Amino acid sequence: MENGRVTKYTAKVTDIGPLVSDFIDAGILVFFGSEAPEELREFSIIHDGKTLLEPVCAGDIIHLDEARFKVLAVGDVANNNLSALGHIIVKFNGQDAPEMPGDICTEIGKLPEIRVGSLLQITGSG
Repeated sequence: MENGRVTKYTAKVTDIGPLVSDFIDAGILVFFGSEAPEELREFSIIHDGKTLLEPVCAGDIIHLDEARFKVLAVGDVANNNLSALGHIIVKFNGQDAPEMPGDICTEIGKLPEIRVGSLLQITGSG
């Protein structure tokens, strides 16, 4: 727990698809657990995350290494996807309503360089 926040999800990046940089340029990160199908790996950030301890909701914080982004909206199936597949689509677009049911929207910000070993954490107020 950091500053009264509880950790809801933790994962370490284990692989980065060759098309991830194109998505970063568009302000989108696609995360998938280690069981990701081969055809999705080329544009996905693969990680070792296992257990979603609490649902992600607006007001939570997504940590990417030292960078932090406030969650503004969570699509209807985003928590199910994260729990079952380690899959989320994070759009750093500043929108307070998701375009797609699997989206998590955050405040706009400069995305850090994602590399093997980078840490993804989602924290909330509990």
